[in-house]
Amino acid sequence: MSVLCYNKGCGQRFDPEKNLDGQCTYHPGVPVFHDALKGWSCCKRRTTDFSDFLSIAGCTKGPHNQEKPPEPIKPEVRTSGEKKDVDDFKPKFDESIIQAPKPVQAIQRPSPDEPLSRLPQKVSASLKQALEKLKGSENTPEKKDNDDDEIKIGTSCKNGGCTKTFSGTGSNEELCLYHAGFPIFHEGMKYWSCCKRKTSDFNTFLSQEGCTKGKHLWRKKDSGKKVVPCRFDWHQTGSQVTITVYAKNSIPELSYVDANSTQLDIHIIFDGDKEFDQKIILWG
Repeated sequence: MSVLCYNKGCGQRFDPEKNLDGQCTYHPGVPVFHDALKGWSCCKRRTTDFSDFLSIAGCTKGPHNQEKPPEPIKPEVRTSGEKKDVDDFKPKFDESIIQAPKPVQAIQRPSPDEPLSRLPQKVSASLKQALEKLKGSENTPEKKDNDDDEIKIGTSCKNGGCTKTFSGTGSNEELCLYHAGFPIFHEGMKYWSCCKRKTSDFNTFLSQEGCTKGKHLWRKKDSGKKVVPCRFDWHQTGSQVTITVYAKNSIPELSYVDANSTQLDIHIIFDGDKEFDQKIILWG
């Protein structure tokens, strides 16, 4: 009567009375599955296909084995017929009541109509030294000749849209037709903001007659200062506001910062004749 061999990798049937040494070829090790490779711990051959793994020939010879390996012991699950209350399954511990903190009341934003107050200045020693050097290097301004105050013949009117030129003192009595607004170029159309007569031709735009009557302006008024933009950094926390304006050689006597709880008005004169103005609405 033939029985089944339980050696790993064999699976043949044999006659126990004719079971000689060397008739069984099997694997004494255990299966190894790692990184998609399959093989036996007793030999080095590996494969990715499961069918090839099952057909790997044994690496050890010996007699067949008819003893079935013991099955793994399953853990016993004990159940009792007694019904337990729901309270018996609840974890038992000392209960403690934790109260959440009270919500913080919202702080109302101050009114933007609060009066502005001028912030105090603190001039660094390095700025004082730089300003003293600039004053020492400046030359005494030369007096302008009287001829500079005279309007030269052929000077064009500085009013926008006026094409008249100065031909003598009689030109001051002439009526000036000009545009009080500023030119606008948008989507191919050209016009003045004061009368909005739109045209796509640039020459037609230049020849548009002024819509405002007044006197000629032969010389633009020079305020002596140029309004220029400056790079500045703005950092704000719940209790502090830090604003850094990169203006070189600022003049403390002509510069100031006015502020209230919601805004800042910054005015800085720097680098001789340059002017920087900035209004900042604070957060919070």
